[in-house]
Amino acid sequence: MNYLNISEEKVLPVVVELNTLLADYHLYYQKLRNFHWNILGRNFFDLHQKFEEMYSDARIKIDEIAERILTLRYHPISNYSDYLKASNILESNSTLKDEEMVKALLEAHSILLKQMGTVVKKAESVNDEGTIDLIGAYIRELEKNSWMLDAWGKENSERLNEANTF
Repeated sequence: MNYLNISEEKVLPVVVELNTLLADYHLYYQKLRNFHWNILGRNFFDLHQKFEEMYSDARIKIDEIAERILTLRYHPISNYSDYLKASNILESNSTLKDEEMVKALLEAHSILLKQMGTVVKKAESVNDEGTIDLIGAYIRELEKNSWMLDAWGKENSERLNEANTF
């Protein structure tokens, strides 16, 4: 029975992109764990806590992405060797400085956001509203985390753009 009202053949491109996103999220999750364990310096308390918050959120998203793939009636990839092959995110060294860690996470966010955009485009092409809704919320949350990490790295004297419309 096709309870989704989407043909399994038409949804396959969505599943392929969701599996790539699943792999990306696994590498991102491990990057966050790595940084959480290995952060040193004056920013230890802030970043240690923030990284834990972020990897806890990533762990939930990993499960939700895999369950979405299952909902679409396909198996999610589930081996680390496959994640390493499929992911657009690379592993990080454990000895990065705090600023380098934040920069690496912002780069990973950019990759995740790009992949999420690809998933949404594929889902739109087959009217897969469930995937569009799921990933749309992820985009909003990741953009907010990106803004916060970017703000953390700014100097106090830096300012945002002005949007004077009057």
